[in-house]
Amino acid sequence: MRLLLVEDEAELAEAVQLGLVRAGYAVDVAHTAAAAYEKLTVNDYDLLLLDLTLPDGDGFTICRSIRSGEMPAVGGTDLRVLMLTARGALADRVRGLDDGADDYVVKPFALDELVARVRALLRREVRGGGSVLSVGELTLDLARHEARRGDRQLSLSPKEFGVLEYLMTRPGHVVSAEELLEHVWDENADPFTQTVRVTIGTLRRKLGGDRLIETVVGKGYRLT
Repeated sequence: MRLLLVEDEAELAEAVQLGLVRAGYAVDVAHTAAAAYEKLTVNDYDLLLLDLTLPDGDGFTICRSIRSGEMPAVGGTDLRVLMLTARGALADRVRGLDDGADDYVVKPFALDELVARVRALLRREVRGGGSVLSVGELTLDLARHEARRGDRQLSLSPKEFGVLEYLMTRPGHVVSAEELLEHVWDENADPFTQTVRVTIGTLRRKLGGDRLIETVVGKGYRLT
């Protein structure tokens, strides 16, 4: 899944980005409200991690503009938002939730808890309450970052895990290479490379080679 982290403290942003990448997410970073606006209106993010105090604006305004549709965010008005801020007063927390945040984390925080909250928000849309995703013989444990087919444990790279997770949330649906690139890779990915095709190829081999992932010519890929 692809996340946008809006945080003006460069060292903290780098640390949080690294932790989330290690957890298997693609993470873009914006240090200002203007940069956040630009990225949100160009890229389709699955979740926004939003600081409240920015050098050229505030997170409350960004969140309200997303929810109202004033900001034409590609992720739409239902884009999940986690506010990440040092402003921990009750009034700020209430205001943040009233302005449309899905969750509110106060600094300082434990990275493990932040990753768990991100995981919980991302599974709300299609996976229900658990952290384990199952389709047929395939099982993904999102908390432990483990993949299995039947009794066999699969050794997947972070991108292979991310592609399989995205396909497993949409079983039977055709997912284009562009959509996979948008949601599993970050903004540094080259859209003209064959990275999606190559990752699908290695993932198929690790799954067992019986074409659980079907190629729909001219359309994309489908988990059968």
